[in-house]
Amino acid sequence: MTQDTLIPVNIVIGDRTYRIKIRPEDEEAVRNTVKVINEKVVEFKTQFSAKDMQDYVAMVLVWYATEQSQQTKSNLDIQAVTDKLLQLESLIDKTTGDIN
Repeated sequence: MTQDTLIPVNIVIGDRTYRIKIRPEDEEAVRNTVKVINEKVVEFKTQFSAKDMQDYVAMVLVWYATEQSQQTKSNLDIQAVTDKLLQLESLIDKTTGDIN
């Protein structure tokens, strides 16, 4: 990927503005992620006492990473169940084929 294919966007996290370069097709996902992060910062500010904005952003980072980790684990669990069901279906098909 070359720099020419990236577009510059300004995002605000907490009280700071960051200029980043992203692929045009990722812009919506990035903006949605930033929105979730900022909503969580506001939520954590109302629930917890912290020294500064960096503390809230750090809390959100831990929350977000944990959410992603749990989602990945859940997806792996779903895949394991799906694989097992396919194995059972195959056994049933073999058994029914032997009866007919």
